[in-house]
Amino acid sequence: MKRYVIIGNSTAAIHAVEGIRSLDKEGTILLVSDETHFTYGRPLISYYLYGKTDEEHMKYRPSDWYEVNGVQTKLGVRAEKIDAKEKTVTLSTGETVGYDKLLVATGSRPFVPPMEGLDRVEQSYSFMTMDDALRIERDFVKTDNVLVIGAGLIGLKCVEGILSRVNSVTAVDMADRILPSILDEEGSRIVQTYLEGLGVKFCLSDSAVKFESNSATMKSGKTLSFDKLVLAVGVRANIELVKEAGGACERGICCNEKQETSLADVYAAGDCAISHDITAGVDRVLALLPNAAFQGRTAGVNMAGGDVSFDQAIPMNAMGLFGLHMMTAGVYEGEVYKEHKDGNYKKLFCQDGVLKGFILIGDVSRAGIYTSLIRNRTPLCEVDFDLLKTRPQLAAFSKTYRRENFTKEV
Repeated sequence: MKRYVIIGNSTAAIHAVEGIRSLDKEGTILLVSDETHFTYGRPLISYYLYGKTDEEHMKYRPSDWYEVNGVQTKLGVRAEKIDAKEKTVTLSTGETVGYDKLLVATGSRPFVPPMEGLDRVEQSYSFMTMDDALRIERDFVKTDNVLVIGAGLIGLKCVEGILSRVNSVTAVDMADRILPSILDEEGSRIVQTYLEGLGVKFCLSDSAVKFESNSATMKSGKTLSFDKLVLAVGVRANIELVKEAGGACERGICCNEKQETSLADVYAAGDCAISHDITAGVDRVLALLPNAAFQGRTAGVNMAGGDVSFDQAIPMNAMGLFGLHMMTAGVYEGEVYKEHKDGNYKKLFCQDGVLKGFILIGDVSRAGIYTSLIRNRTPLCEVDFDLLKTRPQLAAFSKTYRRENFTKEV
């Protein structure tokens, strides 16, 4: 009977368990997580604060999921060391557990750049976990003026969660536009205008260089006062366990298409693991829920003796802000097709006869069709792309293509 140990309790870890159980119904599975919560959907913490969901509906799987899948859990326990030779994991409790196959799905943590005086700010917060959300729920009051450092994905999801709870919110970013990693300039302007209409304030092309207890001095010289500070600058992959065990790591944990690391019988998946981005042709961390799910499932199946690969990793983001929906994927290179009408914004990027990327703001209902084209590197000459540009629909594909590619994608 195989012994499986999984470090992590989010998307990649859960899909890994399901991958294991698809082949091995008998092996023991131990899941270790430093968080105390039942597995939950991290992207939902802003909706929790916004009042659109509750803890019960944030559960990523049904309440009996661990039991049904024969998973033993150690929640609120940190994995502190991997001994790849002895095939053991040392836990914060002092216990050492053995494994036959190990998955590291440790995710990422907030990145806080060095900023003078940050230690003098009494009420500063992160926005990545359920515990962060619960702390904000407990502490923030209606009279608060909140300063959010970061106008990327994490920062703006925080803005969504807290705007109705406080007096004012100002988001700061050194970039010249919001969501710079996922939107082009025009798309950023559309979303910024929408958020400003709801009362969000922005301070862009600027950065905080010095803090006092309730104020930030900006590079531009201006001073921004606040009652609460949220740091949402970025994240760093949690690679330390594998790195200290002698495993190959860069910005993330290096692994192949089977999710195997350089350590025997040790796998990695999720926001801590490097993927091969097929749109850009580079290896990098793609901290995205769909890729975490694919990687986790791949790792689990292979841990249980299967033989599958995940070779369709692409950058992809799906998010909503106060009812405005956005979806992006791939890279923004090549010839451009653009539509901007009726409150919707669309850009498609084509190069070398394939779709390389897209940006959708507003109507994202058929985004799965574009995503499938990118993942499968479908030659556009094989589909009715003129139809897909304006009215994405399955009729633009042959019956064979629909059967093989859209049963799970759309």
